[in-house]
Amino acid sequence: MYPVDYPAEMLRLREHLASIEEALNLPVLEREITELEAQALSPEFWEAPSLAKILSSKLSRLRVTLAAVKSANSQLNDLYLFYELAAMEDEPSTWTELSLQWIKLHRDVESLRISILLSGEYDSRGALMTIRAGAGGDDATDFAQMLMRMYLRYAEQQGHSGKVLDISFAEGAGIKSAVVEMDYPYAFGKLSAENGTHRLVRMSPFNAAGKRQTSFAAVEVVPLIETSDAVEIPDSEIRIDVFRSSGPGGQSVNTTDSAVRITHLPTGIVVSCQNEKSQLQNKQAAMRVLQSKLLEKKRHEEDAKLKKISGDVRASWGEQMRSYVLAPYQMVKDLRTNYEENNPQAVFDGAIEGFISAGISWRAAQK
Repeated sequence: MYPVDYPAEMLRLREHLASIEEALNLPVLEREITELEAQALSPEFWEAPSLAKILSSKLSRLRVTLAAVKSANSQLNDLYLFYELAAMEDEPSTWTELSLQWIKLHRDVESLRISILLSGEYDSRGALMTIRAGAGGDDATDFAQMLMRMYLRYAEQQGHSGKVLDISFAEGAGIKSAVVEMDYPYAFGKLSAENGTHRLVRMSPFNAAGKRQTSFAAVEVVPLIETSDAVEIPDSEIRIDVFRSSGPGGQSVNTTDSAVRITHLPTGIVVSCQNEKSQLQNKQAAMRVLQSKLLEKKRHEEDAKLKKISGDVRASWGEQMRSYVLAPYQMVKDLRTNYEENNPQAVFDGAIEGFISAGISWRAAQK
């Protein structure tokens, strides 16, 4: 006997795939791809580079989605044949291989389901993540650096990379804050599920008595701006300061005033960038961050107006949304979704896809 009733499970997955295809409206999706491909072949397409870039990005996303649907159906058809072969041979190695392919297909279909939920105005954009240490002294600054590494590792595991635009090191361990750019499709839609306060409980390595310590860090995620919606910022509304890049020491620390800090006078928003090679590059990067924050501020103001009109006073993302417990037991638990993992080290190494998927589903349910 084998533990999984594969015929019944494959039938259920077939029905699940059919519902996904219905939600995506494949005929419309294919027609939109055809129309965009025709536009891309037009000689006038690149006369407006900013618009062409947006349409090219959209075409790429639609192609990826359609390819994922076709791939899932093809894998499921192959799995039917593989199951028949495994039933005839009845060899442990064949059942093991079937189980591995089944797990992979389930993950692919789950990714498709999540892509349907990511239909918000900014979900397909890249993201800017700001990670700040909270209460907890050295443990909190160390925790903030652990979270920054976790998100960078997660991006790598997804086949992408994150770019640290600005970082403020703590006097002791870790960092006070960091700004990380995740410039790949749907980064904002996925990583916005990480918004909120994160809590770490562990035996403190910074306490001589080795007592258990609780510390906090905050994660803020905003969408990257695009040329078409860039916020116009008059020169009279900003103050630009230059300074020497800071760091833990060594050759990576600049000896010239290439770092840039921009203050938006009307709102008091301050952004800085010090990780590019030149002052001009740092200024351009800092302006992108400022525009993204102003765009997010505008979006929050619009959301607040809608909530006031509708009378909805519930907070969708509360404090302490996730706990990372290293002592007296090992567990990472999301307090909104109740999703949990019992291997904190794997989570800190970037294995957070389960938390992100659960967060996206929870957010959709709240709406």
